[in-house]
Amino acid sequence: MRFVIVTGMSGAGKSTVLNALEDMRFFCVDNLPTELLEKFAALMLEARSEDVQNVAIGIDVRSGDSLKELENVLSRMRAAGYRFEVLFLDASDDTLVKRYKETRRRHPLSMDGRIIDGITLEREKLKAIRTQTDYLIDTSRLLTRDLKQELTDIFDEGSKFGNMMISVLSFGFKYGIPSDADLVFDVRFLPNPYYVDELRSHTGLEEEVSNFVFENGDAGLFVDKLVDMLKFLLPRYSKEGKTSLVIAVGCTGGKHRSVAVAKAVFGQITGFGGFGCRLEHRDIEKDRPGRTSPAAGR
Repeated sequence: MRFVIVTGMSGAGKSTVLNALEDMRFFCVDNLPTELLEKFAALMLEARSEDVQNVAIGIDVRSGDSLKELENVLSRMRAAGYRFEVLFLDASDDTLVKRYKETRRRHPLSMDGRIIDGITLEREKLKAIRTQTDYLIDTSRLLTRDLKQELTDIFDEGSKFGNMMISVLSFGFKYGIPSDADLVFDVRFLPNPYYVDELRSHTGLEEEVSNFVFENGDAGLFVDKLVDMLKFLLPRYSKEGKTSLVIAVGCTGGKHRSVAVAKAVFGQITGFGGFGCRLEHRDIEKDRPGRTSPAAGR
């Protein structure tokens, strides 16, 4: 189990880091009281399971006076044989002041005073723990995507999912475009199996329907062009820090054409770039035999 303690200056990006680590399948807890750190570490090790492989804990000046004990707690944990890493996030004073002004938030140590006074006091409180860090990241000039890339290099090396999960989703326009769709493609220009009596009750997962959709060549050409575009886009989305992408393929009812095309697209991009990929058919079970269709055609 990899056990990471995330600390550092307020406004330097700890929340962003914890969110990124959570995307890397870390179990994350923010603002854990210092006095609970040892007990929590012991509990995680005892309750180790397939669901919790790595843990990240956020600790900062919000812990109040108990932060003074953090150095001693870490020393005791090392002496007891606990293996952990400390990630310290920092930024220049000017950057931190700018970030607080942009978000219109008060610094936790200067609720009634100047932001810079709180930053100065915080640096003093964190001076000791800063010397014990395993990784120090200065976020002054880092974009979010750059920070995530540094975290990937440190904590997610060799990830088989390339830090992005792709969902290929078929749907029916008459039931609405999926709210979480990033890319939407309309395949209602293809021949419609709904109007072939022997195919109407079947789905695009079945060979006879898929053959009908692809037999005139347009569907195959569309899939080739779409896959070519996706192979251009996917690495660039990942580089920008995107961790999930929903590719939605729609026809009228989400049962025939969109299902067949989504399945074909999924088959061609699975494994590309090391990204995780899943296939889902949102509306395939709607309007099955015996149910009244609210609209004709698919």
